[in-house]
Amino acid sequence: MKRALLPVLILASATAFAESVPPKKPEGGKPAPTTTAPAKSDAPDVARMPFTPDSIRQVVTYNQGRIQECYEDHMAEKNKKAEGKLLTSFTIDANGLVKGAKVRKGSTPKDPNLHDCVVAVLSSMTFPKPPDGADHPIEYPFNLKAIE
Repeated sequence: MKRALLPVLILASATAFAESVPPKKPEGGKPAPTTTAPAKSDAPDVARMPFTPDSIRQVVTYNQGRIQECYEDHMAEKNKKAEGKLLTSFTIDANGLVKGAKVRKGSTPKDPNLHDCVVAVLSSMTFPKPPDGADHPIEYPFNLKAIE
């Protein structure tokens, strides 16, 4: 049995503020410096992206394979039926870094090792910097489903 992770691309908490946030334009026409390691060619260039629900979705989607690895490593090897929702939340800080990542109560898979792995992946992500310099809480659910 092969298992797969199907994300739900819902960013309800991000939508409200992003509609009123204009895209960030680089000062002096130069791109904002980035402190992250050199990105792969298909990695989103968060230094040039506006802070919007779509850009947040792009970063999560780009890192989805790492979440998939967590799921496969911690659930599939146990041959458990782990279908359900993994409810996550995290905060994007003024520098576009993640803080306070966690798997929320109400998540169906209860495996703490899976939760720890997903939190580690979320915590390593870098997002576009919010132009208002404020912290932005994000709730991001993942739908887990076993595929035969």
